[in-house]
Amino acid sequence: MANDSYRWLPTAAVGLAVLAATAHLGWEYTHGGIRSHHLLNRADLPTVSNSWGLLVLPVLGWLAGSFVARRAMVVPSTARTALAAFLGAIAVGAALSVAFVAGSESAAGAVFFGVLVISLVLPTYRAEYLFGFVLGMTFVFGSILPTLFGLLAVGISAAAHLVLWPAGMWALRRARG
Repeated sequence: MANDSYRWLPTAAVGLAVLAATAHLGWEYTHGGIRSHHLLNRADLPTVSNSWGLLVLPVLGWLAGSFVARRAMVVPSTARTALAAFLGAIAVGAALSVAFVAGSESAAGAVFFGVLVISLVLPTYRAEYLFGFVLGMTFVFGSILPTLFGLLAVGISAAAHLVLWPAGMWALRRARG
């Protein structure tokens, strides 16, 4: 029989996401209005309102909570690993945000490219990484732009872990055998 003790995770993740999005938008609203950001920080590209965080963050939270709950019902220790991944991703997102706000483009670039390199080693294609990364950057950038950048890391990680590493191992076994 499956372990149902993790069914609360999607609800908790959505609650956290709604709380974060509401706090962020409330703070912006009371400090000059809800901001919009130009894509790629270029004035000739469209703007995206931070209000979209009320949709994007809960969806990311639900996905993360659902996937982690499903894995944890089979292997309970997965929940602890996923929590560590989530907290680490929040820290990386916050570090990238701090570097950007401080005006250190070199530090922000180093953190971002570090994320891409880490994606080759860690399975950052998992939803808890993306949710944590976006949550860690939401208070500076909203949630849309971090989601777009996070999806780049997700794509690199998925390609590495689901295609390149298995293909490399297959080729290595063939060469030895």
